[in-house]
Order: sequence, then structure tokens, then C-alpha cells
Amino acid sequence: MPFNIPIFLTWLRVALIPLVVGVFYLPDAMLSPGAKGLASTIIFIVAAVTDWFDGFLARRWNETSAFGAFLDPVADKLMVAGALLVLVQLNRVDAVIAFIIIGREITISALREWMAQIGASKSVAVSSIGKIKTAAQMIAIPMLLYYDVAFDLIDTRLYGAWLMAVAAVLTVWSMFYYLRRAWPLIRENAGRLL
Repeated sequence: MPFNIPIFLTWLRVALIPLVVGVFYLPDAMLSPGAKGLASTIIFIVAAVTDWFDGFLARRWNETSAFGAFLDPVADKLMVAGALLVLVQLNRVDAVIAFIIIGREITISALREWMAQIGASKSVAVSSIGKIKTAAQMIAIPMLLYYDVAFDLIDTRLYGAWLMAVAAVLTVWSMFYYLRRAWPLIRENAGRLL
């Protein structure tokens, strides 16, 4: 397993995931509910920044690796799934929305893995719809973790819920987009799938 700064940042993101979740399990005597939301939001944002930064450094320093390419999306999906599960438990996100987002991630990850095995991974490369979906959910999640009025101006509960609904719609749209692009190869290779 190679070790470099980009991979370290990815591992750091994996390590931050339990903290995003764990903050909410601290006793209220240690941390008030508002402080828990703020702490979890800051940890999530730091983790999200490492996601951008590790990819930037890997490309800039030419330190890309097969292991890094595998670990990075796994860390992203764990981060989003962990945060969504906490938000469902706190009644800030509907379980159906969390299921749609997590289910799509599992489905598309499996599709990408299979497409890579048959040498057609470019057919399911990241699309602009997927990037917009990711942006919507990466803004919505910290807003819903914070779950208060920020700077006496932004009601993160309202805007977070709205962005999460947008992310859910884009999640379904992007899943069908990827499945439609892969469908000819799925039909062609149907015998090998069974």
C-alpha cells in the first residue's frame, strides 16, 4: 500500500467520520446541543475539504495510485452515509431520502466496479449531474448538522432541507443517467452477469 500526503488526507477523512457521528452521543453536560451541531458541522467541513485537497495534491504531485483511487470514493461514501444516518436519527432528514442517496451510491459503485472489469469505466465517468448532486448534498449536510440560524441570517434548517430534497432528486436523475449510459453494455454482457 503506497503512503503519501494525499492518501494520508484520505485516511484522515475516514478517521473524522466517527467524530462527525460521535459528537452527538456526548452527554449534554459536556457539550450543549447547539455546540454539538457546530462541532459536527466543523468536523464534516474539514473532512470535505480534505476530499478536495487530497485529489488536488495527488494530481499536482503526480502521486495518484490505484489504492488512492479506490480509497477516496469509499471515504466519501462513508462520510455521507454516516452523516445521513445521524441526521435520520435526529429527525432532520427523512429515512426515504437517506435510503435514496445511500442506495444510489451503492448501486453506482457496483456499476462502476463492473464496468471497470469489462474495460468500459469511461462509460460511467462522473457527469455534471453527479457533481451538482454532490455539491447540493455536501452543502445540505453541514447545514442540517448545524440546524440553527447562522449569522442571524441563514436558517440552515430550511435551506438544508431544501438542498437535501434537491440532492435526492438529482441523486435519482444521476442514477438513471448512469444506468442509461451503461444499459447497452449491460444487455450485451447479460449472460456473463448471471
